[in-house]
Amino acid sequence: MTFSIIGSGNIAWFFGKKIAAGGHQCKAVYGRNEATVKELSDALLSPKFGGIDDIQDEISDVCFLAVSDAAVAEVAAKLHFKKTILVHMAGALPLDTIKNASPDYAVLWPVYSILRNNATAHRDMPLAWNVSGDRAKRFVLEMAHAVSDNLFEAKDEQRKWLHLSAVMTNNFINHLLSINEKICAENHLPASSLQPLITQTFERVKHASPATIQTGPAIRKDEATIEQHLKLLEAQPALYKVYEAMTNSIKAMHKMK
Repeated sequence: MTFSIIGSGNIAWFFGKKIAAGGHQCKAVYGRNEATVKELSDALLSPKFGGIDDIQDEISDVCFLAVSDAAVAEVAAKLHFKKTILVHMAGALPLDTIKNASPDYAVLWPVYSILRNNATAHRDMPLAWNVSGDRAKRFVLEMAHAVSDNLFEAKDEQRKWLHLSAVMTNNFINHLLSINEKICAENHLPASSLQPLITQTFERVKHASPATIQTGPAIRKDEATIEQHLKLLEAQPALYKVYEAMTNSIKAMHKMK
């Protein structure tokens, strides 16, 4: 099968290299940044590259719209495919965002934080998919299997909730770790002292439900420790609210059990 890519960022590089390595031929790379588009085109041995206005129908079986979420609708509005299957890769956007650009269309969203050079060797990266029909399903899943063995269907509403969960799991947790790093620095403590605890936490949730292994003063109803922590944060109202909200959330979740 053949494919083309619109975009030259992290997603385009990651999927382009994986799909090409799976035996599918890249026929074209398109995008706004001529230098990075040509670089990706050369890396994928693509015979054609160009700008958004150069995109052609039928140059490939599938065209991956690997652009930012904000640009998906804008770029799709410029496309008028009759044969090429169009695939957007945005977890938070509905399948029908691109329905006017092609009769056959799909979503293929990696539940993973993609960087250009982290083309992981493992084949268990979760890929959520949704399609307009059988033709799109056949082509898109064939190419998706070049990337991962962990494929699952997720309709629009399901994908919204999964995207929200992914943001909380990845972005929010990373932000909490950043806060803790700052707290350590301000108090002349090595942030590395928390690393074994971080590692232990993520190892444990691989094998058990996070709710069943919750620890800490909130679940123990240790009000003295909670008050002590809140007192430390009185001069930092934003962090005070974060700590208080997380504590109350833990209490509420475990009160329901």
